[in-house]
Amino acid sequence: MWIRIAISFIAMLAAIALAPLIGSSALSIGDVLNKDPVATSIFWEVRAPRVLLSAIAGGGLAVAGLLFQALLRDALATPYTLGISSGSSLGAVMAICFGWGAVWPFALAGGIAALFVVLGIAQKARRMSSFTLLLAGVTVNSMAMAFILFLQSATTMGQSLTVVRWLMGSIEVVDARALALLAAVVIPLTALLLWRAADWNLLAVGEDWAAARGVSVERTQLIGYLAGSVLTASITTLTGPIGFVGLIVPHALRLWLGADHRVLLPCSLFGGAAFLVACDAIARVMMAPADVPVGVVTALAGGPFFIWLLRSRQP
Repeated sequence: MWIRIAISFIAMLAAIALAPLIGSSALSIGDVLNKDPVATSIFWEVRAPRVLLSAIAGGGLAVAGLLFQALLRDALATPYTLGISSGSSLGAVMAICFGWGAVWPFALAGGIAALFVVLGIAQKARRMSSFTLLLAGVTVNSMAMAFILFLQSATTMGQSLTVVRWLMGSIEVVDARALALLAAVVIPLTALLLWRAADWNLLAVGEDWAAARGVSVERTQLIGYLAGSVLTASITTLTGPIGFVGLIVPHALRLWLGADHRVLLPCSLFGGAAFLVACDAIARVMMAPADVPVGVVTALAGGPFFIWLLRSRQP
């Protein structure tokens, strides 16, 4: 177990170490170590913050995707299944269209509002229904996207382009405070989820199975849904909706590691970080000197995987 976790951790460190050297202007580690002013500025002020944001966001999305797949017992569940990302996107689009200034507070508020709507719909007689939760998430997704399209159709050309780029999902340079706040959300929540890994193993089999073995199903489900939704909303606030990370990474690791969440959770954190860091590096060179939104790269990688997964589920 520990060897596989160590391999995932080393893969993440390797991606983080190499990715800042990749871009429209290739950098040499020698120039950075020798404190060349141009190389040092590009490395520390532009690429290093992007790489760190990619690592934190990728790890968090992979963990959230793995968690929702266990809670909903649906192999195709993603961090965006419950509509949290769509709520965040609606909040961000409203901020862009109405000129409210900073986007992230409204994106976060939209994600939180969507979470409470979905949980309120799904909770009946103090019991959380996974089926109703899934349907509520699909409904919130559809309604939020309808509002987004309406707002986009009524905006100026410049605002519309800003909205489209945000909805594609991208990694931008952020300050150290934003990175620290995101890390302060992702790392403790992942630690909490890892601490309860045995419960996710039981819930992935079934609610009755988990209850028969002493798990408080309703309480554990609520903790899981809240933790996964907070992870998703926090990341979407800074990056926009980046698809397929929460689908590809957990499934790829499950094929290699099996279904034990005590191993899958830390490996998803490290593997998701490495995957998104690599995708962002590709996005920087795909059409250099222009930056391609990283959501485009993850979709190009995730689309074929999603099709394969659908075909593999057919009898």
